[in-house]
Amino acid sequence: MAIKEHKQHVHAANCIVITVSDTRTEDTDKSGKRITSLLTENGHYVKNKRIVPDEMQAIRQALTDACKEKDVDAVILNGGTGIAKRDVTIEAVSGLLEKEIPGFGEIFRLLSFQEDIGSAAILSRAIAGIFYNTIIFSVPGSSGAVTLAMNRLILPELSHILHELRKDLTSK
Repeated sequence: MAIKEHKQHVHAANCIVITVSDTRTEDTDKSGKRITSLLTENGHYVKNKRIVPDEMQAIRQALTDACKEKDVDAVILNGGTGIAKRDVTIEAVSGLLEKEIPGFGEIFRLLSFQEDIGSAAILSRAIAGIFYNTIIFSVPGSSGAVTLAMNRLILPELSHILHELRKDLTSK
C-alpha cells in the first residue's frame, strides 16, 4: 500500500496535553498553549491540559491517568526532557511504554539539527510510543521545539498512527 493510501484514514484525535515544569503556570505555559492551538487548528480535540512538576512519580501518574481516561487517543507531553538532574520526563515515559517508536526521536533530532539548533541537537531528547493503546509523544518544552515536532512529525502522522494502532482492534 502506498504512503498516500496509508494517510487517507483521517481521524480526529482526542488528546491530552501535559506540560512538565516546576516553574510554568497556566498563564506562562506558552508551549502547552501552542500544542493545544495546533491540535485544534488541525481538527483534533484537546480533552484536558495540565501542568505537572518535574518529578518522576508525578509525570508517570499524570500519564497513566490520561491514558485511562475514556476516549483518549493521544497524550502529548512537553518539557523536562533536558539533561539536568531534574529533567526526568524521558525516563518517566520510556519506563511506561509498551512499544517505542524510535524514529520519532531520531527524526526530531535530525530536523532540529538541520533547521534550528545545529550540533546542540544532540541534547534534544524526544520519545514516542504506545501506552494503554494510546499514542504518547514527549518533546522538549521550548516553543520552537514544540512547533517543529507538531508541524513536521506529530500532526502529519497522528491520524495514520491512530489508524495503525486501532486496526488490530477492529479486525478482531
